[in-house]
Amino acid sequence: MDKKSSHKHVILYVDHSNVLGGAEHSLLLLLSHLDVAEWQPHLACPAGVLAEQARQHGIPWHPVTLPRLRRSVHFPKDWLHHARQLVQVAKQIDAAAFYANTVRGAIYAALAAKIGQRPFIWHMRDFWLSENEPRYHQLDWALKKVLCRAAAHIITNSAATARHLPCAKKITIVHNGIDLVRFQTAQNAADFRNRFNIPFDAPLVGMVGRLRPWKGQERFIEMAAAVAAIQPETHFVIVGGSPFAVEDAYPQKLKQLAQEKKLTHCLHFTDHLADVRPALAALDIFVHPGEPEPFGLVNIEAMAAGKPIAAFAHGALPEIVVHEETGLLVPPGNGAALAQAVITLLHSPEGRKQYGQAGKQRVQNYFTIQQTAVKVAAVLQNVLEEK
Repeated sequence: MDKKSSHKHVILYVDHSNVLGGAEHSLLLLLSHLDVAEWQPHLACPAGVLAEQARQHGIPWHPVTLPRLRRSVHFPKDWLHHARQLVQVAKQIDAAAFYANTVRGAIYAALAAKIGQRPFIWHMRDFWLSENEPRYHQLDWALKKVLCRAAAHIITNSAATARHLPCAKKITIVHNGIDLVRFQTAQNAADFRNRFNIPFDAPLVGMVGRLRPWKGQERFIEMAAAVAAIQPETHFVIVGGSPFAVEDAYPQKLKQLAQEKKLTHCLHFTDHLADVRPALAALDIFVHPGEPEPFGLVNIEAMAAGKPIAAFAHGALPEIVVHEETGLLVPPGNGAALAQAVITLLHSPEGRKQYGQAGKQRVQNYFTIQQTAVKVAAVLQNVLEEK
């Protein structure tokens, strides 16, 4: 197949979700930046916010349901039934390949690729359930091996993610990218501070993430208490909401912890914000206090906003943040070290400025969506040439 074919390659992208999580945001951004002269993406996913967003981006959408098979009492039959839905869509649009954006999507796309005799590319963006649930280790390891064998090629969003798969020779690491143009327009930091009653001249330390225990809000509050004891003029902000009913108790737990730590005068909760850029612009320091991330796109966004990072050196963070160049990395789980890193940055306005400028340059050099799209397209092209 010629590298510059006269016709567009149709690819069927598969995602099990109907909401916009991190993987779905990254997928939509990727599909919006592929070369339209070469690629025609179609999306197969359930009805919902993701499908609506795809339509708004001009991406053809095909409704499918991809239920969780671990809960299925008719596993083989259900797997085959829903995989055949994908095969039917692929035939209708003459798709050259299946491209799975999630693990569950890959489980179905792998079988659909076998039935439909088309290659299957798997974009692995997440750690697996078994990382925190040892009872699933054996099952998940077996599934990883099956998917690795089935995939023509695998893209991972970080080396940290790649280390969880038993097929290094099939893997290309492609870091997520952001649309840098969105961070080159001025944001009104003063309006953000006014909205949440944050003094304009107060140092502001913040984090961004959905309110979930593994995102680290409790650890952030513990860190804030330690910092406030040394730097009492500092304010703190937790940006994020709790969109799912099962998590409704967690925000109240966080506010109670803030009260226990006597931080209610200086710790601010914003709830969900559709656009986090004004919040990032208002910060002096961005903190990532959570569990290991397969990537952690918000750190890229904070760096693009010119903010120094304080974070634990685990997951993909060491691939994003360069210690003592774009921020400070501390031993995983060491809350005292994280607090000390923030205090160190608070004491050095010039250091914060240098780290922020270096972070912006690093994003421009390595983490733009244009770079991501080119690398993903190269993988797709190679797979199609080997068909």
